[in-house]
Parts: sequence; C-alpha cells; structure tokens
Amino acid sequence: MLRRLHPEQPESFAFTPANQAWAEGQISKYPEGRQASAIIPLLWRAQEQEGWLTRPAIEHVADMLGMAYIRALEVATFYFMFQLAPVGVVAHVQVCGTTSCLICGAEDLIGVCRDKIAAQPFTLSPDRKFSWEEVECLGACSNAPMVQIGKDFYEDLTAERLGWILDELAAGRVPAPGPQNGRFSCEPLGDPTSLTGTPGDRMEHNASVDLALRLGDSVKRIDGTEVPLLTPWRR
Repeated sequence: MLRRLHPEQPESFAFTPANQAWAEGQISKYPEGRQASAIIPLLWRAQEQEGWLTRPAIEHVADMLGMAYIRALEVATFYFMFQLAPVGVVAHVQVCGTTSCLICGAEDLIGVCRDKIAAQPFTLSPDRKFSWEEVECLGACSNAPMVQIGKDFYEDLTAERLGWILDELAAGRVPAPGPQNGRFSCEPLGDPTSLTGTPGDRMEHNASVDLALRLGDSVKRIDGTEVPLLTPWRR
C-alpha cells in the first residue's frame, strides 16, 4: 500500500520542553554515531504529542538525529503505526478486523464507526472529534471483538457498547478501558477453572486498566509531564 504525506501540513513542529527532554534521554541510550536508532520512539512521541505525524515533525526528528530527511520519511511511511493524516481531536478508533474479532462481530463495530464517525476510514467526523480505521490483529483474541482507542484496548464489545463509548468520549468523559462485559481480564467467561484457591482480594481492575485509570492518559495528547523522566542508563 502506497502511503503519502497529507497535502495540508503545519508550518513547523517543536517538542514540548518535557518531550524534548524525553527525546534527548532516548537518544542518550545509543553510542556516538548510532543516534539514528532512536528514530522510531522519537517519531512515536511526536505523534503522541500532535495526534498524527506531520512532515515538519518528521524533519525535526531527522535533524535531531543527524539523518537525511528521506531516511526518516522511509521509516514514517513504512510503518502503519504512524498516522500520516489528521486524526480526530478526541480519539482515533482502531477496529481489529482479523479472524477472532471478525467472527465475533467486528463488522458490527465497523458499522458503528461508519454511522457515528464517517462512512470511510481515515476520514474526520463532521465535528472533527473522531476518526477510525480497520487494523490487523491487536493481540486480544480471547476478548474479541475489540478496538484500540488512543493508548488502550476496549474489549468484549457489542455494537451498542461501542456506540456508548463514543458518546461518552464526545461528551468529554473517558470510560474505563478493558473488558466491557464484566470480565476481569482474559479468563473464561464462566468461573475460573484453575487457580481457584488463590488467596487474597483481587484488584478491582486488571493491571493494564488500573494503570490507565491512574495515569488518565488513554486519549490524552502526551506533553511529557505525565510520568517522571527516568534515564537509569545515564548513571
């Protein structure tokens, strides 16, 4: 699939001060002359900050790493994780359409996206709040069907539940990610069949959902202040 940069681009790009410090920390992992190894994490942080990967951002990262622009463009256009066109200012919805999810109802979820966001993927909703795409397997097959919204997975979905999630996000509320049918994680839908005698009280949410709720960064544009900067390799 041929991937091109969006025809409409901003004039410039700059990391926030905290993201700049984070980027410099990532570069410091690598020996002199090998800074280009940091290309993917820096492009990813630029996308997390802006929502999508712009040409000025790609060129800014290339300058930081001493790379020719074409080398950075090769990376950005090769990996489908990089969004090369504007996405919804609230959320970009990625619907898993591979085997398990397709069998369990992914087409219904795509129908919700077509009805509530836009008829075609990679298209902004009329209010510019949302966009969507179908993606390959996201690795949550036991919780099919599922979507990724921002950083987090929403699993065990129905069309009605996804519609509700989108309505909540549009209203400025972020529903708890993870299983949406009362399941704790990816255990059988019935009672556990193993480790039934595990002592102690179970957490209210699994570890992934608990972290998402504590950080509150599921659909947030990342400015670098969310968590402390840790660079233990600099010691």
